[in-house]
Amino acid sequence: MPTLNVSRVLLSREFVDKTLVCVRSAQVVGNDGRATNTPTSTTFAGVVTSADGSVLTRRDDGSYLTGSITIHSRFLLSAGLAGQDADVVQWRGYRFTVTQVSNYSTYGAGFTAATCVPIPLAGT
Repeated sequence: MPTLNVSRVLLSREFVDKTLVCVRSAQVVGNDGRATNTPTSTTFAGVVTSADGSVLTRRDDGSYLTGSITIHSRFLLSAGLAGQDADVVQWRGYRFTVTQVSNYSTYGAGFTAATCVPIPLAGT
């Protein structure tokens, strides 16, 4: 088992960004069968890194850019649950959908790493 605790690094002011906003939407299905989202916003701190850089995907009907990020934080983000849509993170004027959350508590109590993709995808 690893013995390195990266909590001090991930919480240090040189790395951490305290301006991240999580928009979490509870979903309720109405009598008409359509889901209605009720969003709540929470500001949290985390370290944002590039996950895979800018990737251009070309298709017959056009192409688009993705540029996913990874957020390391003690704030537990969600890629979606029953009754809850995937979290949307606002950072530096951009919006990202959380697509995957990994437990990184081996390297510091309560840390997770969330992979997020941009909204909207940028067409070319």
